[in-house]
Amino acid sequence: MELYANVLGEGKPFIILHGFLGMGDNWKTLGQQFSEIGYEVHLVDQRNHGRSFHDDNFSYEDMVNDLKHYLETNDLDDIVLLGHSMGGKTAMLFATQYPEMVNKLLVADISPRYYPIHHDTILNGLSSFDFAELKSRGEADKQLAQYVSDFGTRQFLLKNLYWKEKGQLALRMNLDVLKEHVAEVGESLPMHARFEGNTLFLRGDKSEYIGHQDETIIKNHFTNSKIVTIANAGHWLHAENPEDFYDAVVSFLN
Repeated sequence: MELYANVLGEGKPFIILHGFLGMGDNWKTLGQQFSEIGYEVHLVDQRNHGRSFHDDNFSYEDMVNDLKHYLETNDLDDIVLLGHSMGGKTAMLFATQYPEMVNKLLVADISPRYYPIHHDTILNGLSSFDFAELKSRGEADKQLAQYVSDFGTRQFLLKNLYWKEKGQLALRMNLDVLKEHVAEVGESLPMHARFEGNTLFLRGDKSEYIGHQDETIIKNHFTNSKIVTIANAGHWLHAENPEDFYDAVVSFLN
């Protein structure tokens, strides 16, 4: 089963993995910018997300295997690998298992540690959609607002809506499986997982995903890593401050 990806530009392979309930398309603007400086950017949809296949199995091990298959099928090696949140966890695990395939690793606003489940409200909001009744994105937004007050978060989630056929909205993600396996998203990196290649962790200054206690954990797993803080940004740092995010990434790559 093939992962769906949008490929931009040509040059050195640069793989980007989105977060939970996201899709590669969330990274289109930055992906375009990276493609303009000599990278072939692959905006990948992970399993059960975006336009990629739906499957009953959902774990980081599965997502790592999917990525390995994608790279081999497309003859990609010596890659730059960037992952945000859940995608960052996939990227970390992949780099520790296949270090020879990763030239540089970038992890956006997630640490290797365990995170408790905190997506319940969002998942309940998405589950509350009645697609026999919903006739527009505006109606969907109104419905979701009863669960998710933040407009930006709703816009991000509503990117998953599409017209399945005329007059019939649907969600691209495999919501039932993601709800069932939501605990997997918070899983920690295995205790002995190590990657010694060049690694950059980016964190938002308003986000609590990477705190001071995480710095030691990061160093234990990623011996050759540094952490850069992006100003005026929360967990969606790449969307909230794309200029500084871009600069930090490019300066690390160069």
